Amino acid sequence: MSRTALELLRLLAQDAPAERIDEQAQLLAAADPGSGAVARELALRVRAGIDAHRRREAELTALVDIARDLASHPEPAGVLDTIVRRARGLLGADVAYLTLADARRGDTFMRATAGSVSARFQALRLPLGAGLGGLVAQTRRPYWTADYPGDARYEHTTEIDAAVEEEGLVAICGTPLLVDGEFVGVLFAAHRSRRPFARAEVALLGSLAALAAVSLLQSRRAAETAGALAALSNAHEGIEQAAAAHDRFAGVVLSGGGVDDIAAALGDLLACWVLVLDEDGQRLGAHGGVPEGAADSAAVRRAADSGRLVSSDGVCAVAVRAVGQRLGTLVLGGRPELDDGQVRTVERAAMVTALVLLFRLREAEADQRVRTDLLAELLARPAADLDPTLVERGRLLGLRLQTPHVVAVCRGRRRGGALAAAAAGDGRGLAGEHHGEVVAVVPGRAPSAVAAGLARRLGGDGAPVTVGAAGPVLPAAGLRDAHADARRTADALTALGMSAGSARDLGFAGLVGGGAAEIDGYLERVLGPVAAYDAQRGTDLLGTLEAYFAAGASPSRAAAALHVHVNTVAQRLDRVASLLGTGWQNPDRALELQLALRLRRLRTTGVPGRLP
Repeated sequence: MSRTALELLRLLAQDAPAERIDEQAQLLAAADPGSGAVARELALRVRAGIDAHRRREAELTALVDIARDLASHPEPAGVLDTIVRRARGLLGADVAYLTLADARRGDTFMRATAGSVSARFQALRLPLGAGLGGLVAQTRRPYWTADYPGDARYEHTTEIDAAVEEEGLVAICGTPLLVDGEFVGVLFAAHRSRRPFARAEVALLGSLAALAAVSLLQSRRAAETAGALAALSNAHEGIEQAAAAHDRFAGVVLSGGGVDDIAAALGDLLACWVLVLDEDGQRLGAHGGVPEGAADSAAVRRAADSGRLVSSDGVCAVAVRAVGQRLGTLVLGGRPELDDGQVRTVERAAMVTALVLLFRLREAEADQRVRTDLLAELLARPAADLDPTLVERGRLLGLRLQTPHVVAVCRGRRRGGALAAAAAGDGRGLAGEHHGEVVAVVPGRAPSAVAAGLARRLGGDGAPVTVGAAGPVLPAAGLRDAHADARRTADALTALGMSAGSARDLGFAGLVGGGAAEIDGYLERVLGPVAAYDAQRGTDLLGTLEAYFAAGASPSRAAAALHVHVNTVAQRLDRVASLLGTGWQNPDRALELQLALRLRRLRTTGVPGRLP
């Protein structure tokens, strides 16, 4: 390796800026035009990947910082002003603003702005469906445009357009604000020049909106808690407990703690055991001696439909919710009945748990979007040489796309199917929904074993599933053909009432409902080694096999039909055994060979062969 190349690696290791890396890479390209250009491209990609990862880390850090900032504003007004101010800074927008819903008038009105200079804009009201913000309010979905004044997708009104023009806004992005499933407003970021919004920016604005919704909910609950504490102002023990709970929970969030830390804090405060479940009732964290069956208690079932803490048979449970979505359940027990102050402590713990789970969910969704995009590219790519770009993108996600993988098509289970499939292969594979089916790409060389493992994993809750697998293949070389094979195998498995398998498992039964491509693949699997030998050496071992089976597996009768000596037939059959394996004459293998020979004759001559 040249000194220039070593210098390039050293710069990457030292986290040098992209300009310095590009300068060194150009020197390497000049010294070695062949591999130097490739090294330059890869080095810049690695640098870009590092920068993207840092940006994601910076965004998450900023969200935690914003959460701490919001915690200092118990009033909703302070929360909204903080959100628009931080949204403007985090997205680098010229203006950020937030509208709230007016249920009586059926529209939204401007409530908080940052960077705005127009009094007319600050007093604007948006009817449902009018303008970009009115469409967000009507559909409860995010919308964005690089040129709002010239974008005909939105219903322009004189009042809205005049206010937008006076403010000088051009590019606008809006995302809905939801609290417990109820629409309460829209959060916007805007620029005074034409500028497209990246998907990552839209997602970040959505995270800020979700955080605003959680903070509004928290401020409402904080007000309720304040009222309860005022009513219990003479109860010194209750006041001390509320202060301790606030300090403990705030410390967990600000230190980046998880659900186990929240469970431990709540368990210590109330001297009880604590269990945190996800939305499917699976354990996320626990503290203390959680009894068997706590996750299936009546309190847990009732809490799923209630917005407050419920108790049953000594077990208390409260749903963990954020922006109208149930993220899990907080369960506790092993102590006397809770007083009002302790109930609010549990409910505050549920809110903090919701915040932590929401951050985790947003991060997982962002990672899954990147993986789904990569999977879609691989599935659309036909078999070709390895693509270094795809290899590098996979490496940044912890994947090895230049090693053998199995492609599996999973049908039957939709809810959580992609996540369950992604856990296969120790989490080193890809999985996602593709055209209404769950597709998994799992490291390995054994399609049958992968299909069986996925069927067990996806059908663990009793849901009927079908998994068809194909491979092995190198994902970076393209998965379109392997994906088609896996889909055809799944079709055949469904027709045959089977749950899992590969084309090799099905044999000729895999041709159920198949076409020309399936027959070609079947012939290659069964006769491929013999056909290749004939093509390379000009022999006719396939003809000998046909004569052998037509003669009732009698070498002497086959020799007579071929007009050769019986020893010649024996030698040819020995060669067939070396190509197909010694078990080729077993009944099952022999039947497959005879069917394949007949299909081959039909494909090449149109004249049916004759089975013995």
